[in-house]
Amino acid sequence: MIKRIETLVLGILFTVTGFGQIPAGYYDAAAGLHGAQLKTALHRIIRGHTRYSYDHLWTSFVTTDDKPNGTVWDIYSDIPDATPNGSPPYVYTFGPTGNQCATTPGYENSCYNREHSFPKSWFNGQDISTDTMYTDKFHLYPADSYVNSRRNNYPYGQVTNPTWTSQNGSKLGPCSYPGYTGIVFEPRNEFKGDLARTYFYMATRYESRIASWQADDPYGDAIMNGTSFPCFEPWFLNMLLAWNAADLVSVKETERNNDIYTNYQHNRNPFIDHPEYVNDIWAYAPAALPEPTNEPADFSSHMLHLQWQDATGGVLPDGYLIRMSSVSFAAIQSPVDGVSITNSTADKNVLYGIKEAWFTNLTSGTTYYFKLYPFTGTGADINYKIDGTIPQLTQSTTP
Repeated sequence: MIKRIETLVLGILFTVTGFGQIPAGYYDAAAGLHGAQLKTALHRIIRGHTRYSYDHLWTSFVTTDDKPNGTVWDIYSDIPDATPNGSPPYVYTFGPTGNQCATTPGYENSCYNREHSFPKSWFNGQDISTDTMYTDKFHLYPADSYVNSRRNNYPYGQVTNPTWTSQNGSKLGPCSYPGYTGIVFEPRNEFKGDLARTYFYMATRYESRIASWQADDPYGDAIMNGTSFPCFEPWFLNMLLAWNAADLVSVKETERNNDIYTNYQHNRNPFIDHPEYVNDIWAYAPAALPEPTNEPADFSSHMLHLQWQDATGGVLPDGYLIRMSSVSFAAIQSPVDGVSITNSTADKNVLYGIKEAWFTNLTSGTTYYFKLYPFTGTGADINYKIDGTIPQLTQSTTP
């Protein structure tokens, strides 16, 4: 964000000319979604953009990254007007007859080049003639060539004890943000939100590929976690969320978003149009559901499980009849040969080999009595063993 002293009129103008240029229905497919589902919906909306060559950046920069006076808006050298630190130390003009350069001098304030804010080594270089990441205008910015070389492919971060500081106050040094201690590059506060939203765009636009980039470069590995969601390591994600919240979307970002959409790639950065999508995706916590009003009544065992070992001998049974009573063993009547007993709450027929039976829908806190009768045959031919010692047992349901 480029912080300026803005009047109410400018705030109204921002609302009308900025957010008003989002195409009608552009984000309809994302309505009502949160978390990874919202990110995937946005990916489907913005994928498949029109690709331009790497050299075309020199042309598009003239409209995507021009300051109000027509000079280069360089995020590594600019100091926004009306800030406590004053005006930028130097300003570049566009084009090969201006300050554009392809080689890097050994000092600052010489020329500007094309900065991959998401370094190209992090996605393994890729083929610049075909791959969309290499030339995606949403993460490429004009930047002082020397400062760009000092940034190298280090991650963005926060630096308390810099080993080098650019003329606009950008810093290089060990990371002081909790969770990482390696070398990082810290841009000015006025551009941190821009770059955070750039990284959220990259994680969304290249959702189907970013999980494979973690191993391409050790500095990329420091910020990516090898997933398509949440994509970033916790320390880096927390920092981006803080940057997005502290440095709000500016007129510059909105105009750049509109220009890239209308005149070049025909896709948008959703996190410029809807900054709230950042938290809706990466900081989404579903509202806690209310707890049930009451506990269930009658928490008890209403079923009993019986088990046995199959009978042995010269004549094996075809099955067993288990009879139950809630009164006594004596209340259980022995079956009669030739009369099959139908299954019911109190009677179960179980085939030989199954060796278990469940009695359900019983009364809690009650003692039940069981007898087991082996049998052969079925129907009128059924023959029960009712002599000898009939197996019997008692079991009780819980109170």
